Amino acid sequence: MKALVAGGGGFIGSHLCEALLKQGHWVIAVDNFLTSVEANIAPLLKNPQFKIIKQDVIEPLTLSEKLDLVIHLASPASPNLHSKISYHQLPLETMLVNTTGTLNLLQLAEKNQARFLFASTSEIYGDPTISPQPESYRGNVSTTGPRSVYDEAKRFGETLVSYFHRYKKLDTRTARIFNTYGPRILKEDQRMITNFIVQALSGKPLTVYGDGTQTRSLCYIDDLVSGLISLIMTDKLDGEVVNLGTAEEHSVSEFAEMVRKLTNTKSKIEFTESLPEDDPKERCPNLQKAKALLHWKPMVSLEQGIKKTIEFYR
Repeated sequence: MKALVAGGGGFIGSHLCEALLKQGHWVIAVDNFLTSVEANIAPLLKNPQFKIIKQDVIEPLTLSEKLDLVIHLASPASPNLHSKISYHQLPLETMLVNTTGTLNLLQLAEKNQARFLFASTSEIYGDPTISPQPESYRGNVSTTGPRSVYDEAKRFGETLVSYFHRYKKLDTRTARIFNTYGPRILKEDQRMITNFIVQALSGKPLTVYGDGTQTRSLCYIDDLVSGLISLIMTDKLDGEVVNLGTAEEHSVSEFAEMVRKLTNTKSKIEFTESLPEDDPKERCPNLQKAKALLHWKPMVSLEQGIKKTIEFYR
């Protein structure tokens, strides 16, 4: 099969490109490298079945190849207010890539009669009032808050995907991706687990926002990629929306303690400031649908995944 991966130079995208190539598929990665680095896909350039197009997907793509799969992972995704590559610092770019970019890629998939996968997010649930969150939950989201440039853009992206499925009869699938970690997240991204590891390895205090009781569930990148591939490759899933993540939930303070233990650091945990506006108190997926439709579940334990991630940053 020939797959186009928008955002193919990013954290998730580069791992997905690598996995598809290992399965023998042809892969075209598209990336403007606004929030990613070319080093992520440098090893893949030696593979004759891989090519990279440096372009922003808010501009229509012109390709000579016939595509079987179109996968849309392109978007800033860091929620950290202090990161230069977060959606807070790139608000318009984030809104456009998830709306105009999604429309362009849907039209490309329609032209090729290719399967389409949209990488949505657990952020569409906002600050949830129920936990774990099933796909049927419609969310508790602010349309005007600081996170809305990402949350609402992804929600409208899902609406576009639903339109093409319902009215254009396009074979679409939507993955609601929960917190994912592993090698290749840029330090500048300033995600929770990456921050903790980098701080621990450099002997600095591990900074926790608020009182640390807010919860997250972390899925290792290899597990997420296997879920994405199952979702795009499994037949008769037209129009499905599926949560991908792990149901093992811990408080932010507990994650900090795990990193302290596994890095053998003497760094202390420092509680710095109140939670950012609209920051969710709980984040955990209901995975019953993924198990039923994809026969998929995370396989990498939290300790294994954190150890692998530590070694990458070390």
